Amino acid sequence: MEQSAPLKNCMGRIMIDREGYRPNVGIILTNAKNQVFWGKRIRQDAWQFPQGGIQHGETPEQAMYRELHEEVGLLSEHVQILGRTRDWMRYDVPQSWGKKESRSHYKGQKQIWFLLRLVGRDTDVCLRACEHPEFDAWRWNDYWIELDSVIEFKRDVYRSALNELARYLPALRNTAPQMQYHSRVNPFNQQEEKCQPHSTKP
Repeated sequence: MEQSAPLKNCMGRIMIDREGYRPNVGIILTNAKNQVFWGKRIRQDAWQFPQGGIQHGETPEQAMYRELHEEVGLLSEHVQILGRTRDWMRYDVPQSWGKKESRSHYKGQKQIWFLLRLVGRDTDVCLRACEHPEFDAWRWNDYWIELDSVIEFKRDVYRSALNELARYLPALRNTAPQMQYHSRVNPFNQQEEKCQPHSTKP
């Protein structure tokens, strides 16, 4: 019997530039309250924004829509693009992170970040759209929060992306706090995500 919505294989051709950075997109997804989507990495106590590599022949925008669907289950009609970063933002991945055989030339990621507005519903989110899910829980949180729950080597890029893209959210202008990386109470209240059927109500 043919399945109506088969899981998608999310593996693709990985590209690395001459400097050792993999082209990548990052996604800051907001709701009408200017809260931001955070996903909990599967089987880990770490939270992050959706992100993923740009495959051969893709534009950053095409990669963003693909990653949005693979990791969050959303389609282009569920979101509106509010803005994107002007230039690539880079972070290095520690040598202890990942397989040694793949590290001969690889240094880290270079990213274009997109700011999106969810125009669909929370129930459109599904973390099981891909057969290799990235997240096992998600939640909305304030735009400006401490980044203690983010993997340490990604924090500077997160801060830079949030600061640059805040200009597309007028309600946040002149409200950016001084983001410092000292210990705070974990702002993330873990909740298991389960895909829900789409509502048929208008």
